[in-house]
Formats: sequence, structure tokens, C-alpha cells
Amino acid sequence: MKNDEQHIQGHPNPLRRRMFAIIFEAENREGRLFDIVLLWTIIVSVLAVVLESVESIRNNHGGLLIFLEWVFTVLFTVEYGLRLYCVRRPIVYARSFLGIIDLLAILPTYLGTFIFPGASSLLVIRALRLLRVFRVLKLAHLLDEYTILLKSLRASLHKMAVFLLCILTLVVISGTVMYLIEGGENGFTSIPRSVYWAIVTMTTVGYGDIAPQTVLGQFMASLIMMTGYTIIVVPTGIFSVELHRTIHRRETSRVCPACTKEGHAVDSLFCRFCGESLGRPQDPA
Repeated sequence: MKNDEQHIQGHPNPLRRRMFAIIFEAENREGRLFDIVLLWTIIVSVLAVVLESVESIRNNHGGLLIFLEWVFTVLFTVEYGLRLYCVRRPIVYARSFLGIIDLLAILPTYLGTFIFPGASSLLVIRALRLLRVFRVLKLAHLLDEYTILLKSLRASLHKMAVFLLCILTLVVISGTVMYLIEGGENGFTSIPRSVYWAIVTMTTVGYGDIAPQTVLGQFMASLIMMTGYTIIVVPTGIFSVELHRTIHRRETSRVCPACTKEGHAVDSLFCRFCGESLGRPQDPA
């Protein structure tokens, strides 16, 4: 959005410049007021959707809640249109994360009315628009921490996928063995149902709707539960290692001022992505 801001500020249309300053910026009084009103409107609209799901409230105040839903939807539709109008390249904003969230915040009402009845319950996705509170309350520095967590999760994906594949294999084998040991008379009527029991047991949830009755089955269940307690620490360890690596790379690397790419050594002179100068090498602490 920085590029869009630069384009709009130089636009000859003063109306678009003024609207951009109010809608996309929180440094001026009008923009801050706009964002605060928007946040409260989002909160009230989400609350209305939640209350509409309560049968007693829906029976007594259903008409009012439906009216409010349409009022909020129309307001958010107008706001979305103004956002597209303000930016120099609307497609850039429409394809951005916040742009997609803004669109999804208004689609359920139209889908629920004309195509899929009941889709309006998905309006709770408007809660994601509350991410703007970081900018309104000047908490943008917290987004750096969010970026670190996101990068760590992405770096852990391959390891987590292998881990989940191993767990899936283990629960299928365990469920099949319990199906052979216990049989249908003890509730293990099929391999899928036995695999469900193995998943519930290994994750230490233990609903109790199915339980082994034989001594051998109880012994197997004990092993599965002990295994579950053991494997809980594995994904935590994987993520912790990647989190440490991400933080370490952030603290010991330089950012290119031209392309904003990270990952350069502290003594690098030029960007390995765009070739621009990184300036004077930093003194490694």
C-alpha cells in the first residue's frame, strides 16, 4: 500500500487525495476517527451475527438483526468501493490480504440471500478486519513479531508434514490392531471407527465413547496413550527451533534499502537480490 499511497498523493484529483488520507491513513484526526468508527462498527456487526444464532433471540428480534445485517453490509460495501476508488491501482488493493478480507466481509450476506441460504453466518469473518487495530493504536511494531511467527511456521511446514504423515501411519496401524483385538462387540465395529478411537486416544482427548474391554486391548491403549504424551513435544520442538533460527537471522542480517529483501550478512556490501549497495557494513556485535 506504500506504492499506492505515493501514487495517490501525486494524483491531480484533490477529492481522491483527501479520501485516501481519511480512509487509509491514521495520522490525521479524520483518518483516526474513521478507523475507530470502523472498528466499532465491525465489532457490533459481528456481535449481531453471533446473537442471531441464538434461537430465543432470533425468534424475538430476528427482524431487527436481519435489518442490521443489511445495514452493515451496505456500509461495508460502500466502504470497499471507496477504497477501490481511492487507490491508483485498485487491482493491487483488491488482491492484497486486507482487500480480500474486506471483500469476504460483505459477500456472505449476498450469497445467503441469492445463492446459499445460511451463508450469512460466515459474516463473522469480519472479525479479521480488526487487524487494523494495530495501525489505529500505533501498534505496528507488533506486526514484526507476527512476521517472525509466520516465517517460523512456514519454515516448519515440511517437517510438520513429515511428522503428521508418521502420526497418520501410526494411528492407522494402531486402529487396525485394535479392530482385530476388540472386534465389533466392544464397539470397534470397523477400521475407520477404530482409527478414530486411536486418534482420540493418542491426542489424549479420550471421549470415552469407545473403550477396550480385553486385557490385551487395554494394554495396547496404554501404550498408545503413553506414545501420545511423548509425541506432543515434537511439533513444539520443531517450531521452537525454527523460531530461534528466524530471530537469529533477523538479528544478524541486513535489509536492502532498495528491495527490502532480508538475509544479507552483516558485512555485505551489495544486495544479492537486486545488486544495490547496502551502505557501510555493520559492526558485528
